[in-house]
Amino acid sequence: MANSDFFDVTGHIGQLWVFPIKSCAGIAVQSARLLATGLEHDRAFMLVDGRGEFISQREIARMVLVQPAIADGVMTVTAPGMDPLQVDMAFSGPERAVRVWDDQVTGLQAPDAVNAWFSAFLQTECTLVRMAPQALRLASKKWTGGADAPTQFADGFPVLVVSQASVNELNERLRQAGDAPVVAERFRANIIVEGFQSHDEDRIESLSVQQGGPGSQQWADLPLVKPCARCPIPDIDPATAASGTSVTDTLQTYRHDERLDGAVTFGMNAYVPAGTGGVLRVGDAVGGALQFD
Repeated sequence: MANSDFFDVTGHIGQLWVFPIKSCAGIAVQSARLLATGLEHDRAFMLVDGRGEFISQREIARMVLVQPAIADGVMTVTAPGMDPLQVDMAFSGPERAVRVWDDQVTGLQAPDAVNAWFSAFLQTECTLVRMAPQALRLASKKWTGGADAPTQFADGFPVLVVSQASVNELNERLRQAGDAPVVAERFRANIIVEGFQSHDEDRIESLSVQQGGPGSQQWADLPLVKPCARCPIPDIDPATAASGTSVTDTLQTYRHDERLDGAVTFGMNAYVPAGTGGVLRVGDAVGGALQFD
């Protein structure tokens, strides 16, 4: 595990976010169990169309107004103009084939009343699914160095990391262009690190998290393996679902990444190595060693 004596950069977890339903609103939490698939409950559910293809804010911006809350195995979902919906998180199907990007897996459908609620609010026929217990979806081994990295319905990897300093730099550039600043939540990261310099997350091999408070020798090491290519979702205001172009336009001026053939990136995707677990907490110390080409 990690040895803090070898860290070039240090900070702490400033925010932890779990997004139970892919592309819907997130939940800011003070602590979260770290599972092989990422933070507990993160992207555990997904909305699909009649063909079983996932739907997202890319097509329906108002998904960001769907707010889940979790307690005692029940997910309560709220949205403007809708009565609260309670979903038993262990709903059992029937099974159906669903697709997220290039991966097809077996999902379990939610009850009809649940699907009717989502269809009414999103104004399109859709079905809520969770991954069947026997289903396995792995992150790209090209980026994990051949390691098996299971994930649920995230775009590709179990954990996404962004530093607050990176958001602050973006906001300074937005202000200089006469645009409004944005909140880190727009980038839908699970771990938002404070104390790093801007985009230090790009330059470290692994994010080491000290679990159990100061003096603890228990560290979780999360390899940061792939830059996160950015679509227009960060241009959607999570409070209103209003969409613009200022974030994408600004990122285009300074965030082209050679590692992804010039794609615009922001944040780093991570996976959870076998045997890593425990609980992550806001305030946990983090660090990493810088990589040099």
